[in-house]
Amino acid sequence: MVLGPTPEQVIQEYTTLVGRPVLPPYWGLGFQLCRYGYKNDAEISELYDNMKAANISYDVQYADIDYMERQLDFTLGPNFTNLPALINRIKKDGMRFVIILDPAISGNETNYPAFTRGLRDDVFIKWPNSSDIVWGKVWPYLPNIIINSSLSWDDKVKWWKKEIEEVYNNPSDQSQSIKFDGLWIDMNEPANFVNGAVTGCRSSDLNNPIYMPDILGKHVGLNEKTICMESEQILPDGSPVRHYDVHNLYGWSQTKPTYEALHSITGERGLVISRSTYPSSGKWAGHWLGDNISKWDQLYKSIIGMMEFSLFGISYTGADICGFNDNTTYDMCARWMQLGAFYPYSRNHNGIGFVRQDPVAFDKEFEDISRNVLNTRYTLLPYLYTLMYDAHARGSTVVRPLLHEFTDDKATWSIHEQFLWGPALLISPALHENVTEVEAYFPDACWYDYYTDENIGTRRQQRRLPTPLDHINLHLRGGYIIPWQLPGLNTNASRKNLMGLTVALDDNGAAQGLLYWDDGTTIGKYKLDKLINRFNWFTICITPHSMKRYIEDILNCNLLECLTNVLDIRIAHQGYFDPNNLKFGEVKVLGAQFNSSRSVVVLQNDAIIPSPHKVMYNSSN
Repeated sequence: MVLGPTPEQVIQEYTTLVGRPVLPPYWGLGFQLCRYGYKNDAEISELYDNMKAANISYDVQYADIDYMERQLDFTLGPNFTNLPALINRIKKDGMRFVIILDPAISGNETNYPAFTRGLRDDVFIKWPNSSDIVWGKVWPYLPNIIINSSLSWDDKVKWWKKEIEEVYNNPSDQSQSIKFDGLWIDMNEPANFVNGAVTGCRSSDLNNPIYMPDILGKHVGLNEKTICMESEQILPDGSPVRHYDVHNLYGWSQTKPTYEALHSITGERGLVISRSTYPSSGKWAGHWLGDNISKWDQLYKSIIGMMEFSLFGISYTGADICGFNDNTTYDMCARWMQLGAFYPYSRNHNGIGFVRQDPVAFDKEFEDISRNVLNTRYTLLPYLYTLMYDAHARGSTVVRPLLHEFTDDKATWSIHEQFLWGPALLISPALHENVTEVEAYFPDACWYDYYTDENIGTRRQQRRLPTPLDHINLHLRGGYIIPWQLPGLNTNASRKNLMGLTVALDDNGAAQGLLYWDDGTTIGKYKLDKLINRFNWFTICITPHSMKRYIEDILNCNLLECLTNVLDIRIAHQGYFDPNNLKFGEVKVLGAQFNSSRSVVVLQNDAIIPSPHKVMYNSSN
């Protein structure tokens, strides 16, 4: 049992047991695009060019099962022979590429090396006390006989990693090597298009228990849409086990080998996204919330989903923006783009046969809405990346319900249509059709409008906020410092831009914050207590009067003639020295009680240094 006593401490203690959330690469926090149903690589190429022409930020393009030859893992289809060249082209622009893989392998092909080698290495799930394979059906539809690989034994893991490696480095034709940066593992519950097996299951007791949980229906068996419960898998120690006893571990057992394969093959951190998870899956992978539907209720449900997975130490989470199944609508997709810009895992993805829903699929107004909200996301990525590091190092949540920060305020306990990024950024999205206002609750703190810097003067009460179609309400909490950076077309570009700090003072004129910064891709251990990786870790605070003697000594003046507010940035660890990063161009202080006649002095190593700064003061904020 973990006792906290605060909600955040409960999660931190829980993740000490199951493992801390993975630290994604910096580019993994950028916007991502995918759909099931790309006809060919030219369609993806055109989408990329149109996004670039519209100047809409995005970092990651995906290929769903369309890129494969007849949906066969580890293959490249005839309509996607130029995909490797396309990947190389967009990567030169700083983009990244992710491909999908499924655990099901076809066993009815004339020449399919993945199956042949899998037979040799004995990686497939079998019937108990038998050498016969359990045949199911997933992809491909024809010839429609497949089996599921079992990744619970070393030889099976080696087979999986080797097959992935040959996708990245094609031994037969290097020009057909797919230089992916991440792997998206789907259908790994494991899913099945028949119930149990093509020939039916052999054990009624296991598949049809006396008490049936009413998940897919009271009158269906446990083998509904998956494999037979009596199917036999092999544990790492070589002992057999029934699928009935390890069903929930299937996706989990695929996640770590995929993560390790990605690291060893690419040499970088990369992304693994898994549909099926289990406690500790967050150590290796992120998660999307499954095949959702283009309906309005799915927007607020996605917030609940993110909060739930935060409880389980899976911080890198999000839903398919604009919905996977069914046709989206203009207004719904616009609102979902705004909400999805604040998913840690921000991906627009939809299904085959439905209308396009990417940011350049509608009109100029929709492009403007998408561009503006994604520019806001990219501006805030240094803060989000710091939160992801804090989750990785201490187990803190990234997406956070208000009750985690305001536990004593019972009004926050049932709020599920607002959420926080960390302790400091409040997101109040529009989630319902035809609304022009949202009802937002503001707990007991000083709150500043993100866009206007205005102290809204509302606390411990509801407030109706205007929400035109092109606007999502964001507020900064007093007492915190938010690092930010000018946005770019992708993170490769934005990381070279000037950075800044927004200091939101609390009622006492104080604020504090953190900034974690590294190259965004290096594989390593990121623990402050060991200090063994190349990164910088800053603590930032501003406190009134607390440095009185220090200021008087350094500036040789009486405190009344000096600054009474000191912004103190201290480097807790320094090991990253890229000259293109960490150039601060602006420090914005909200709630300051001084006017523009006050001077600003910059100190370094206890000495005044020249600083070509310009001071501006807005008394209305």
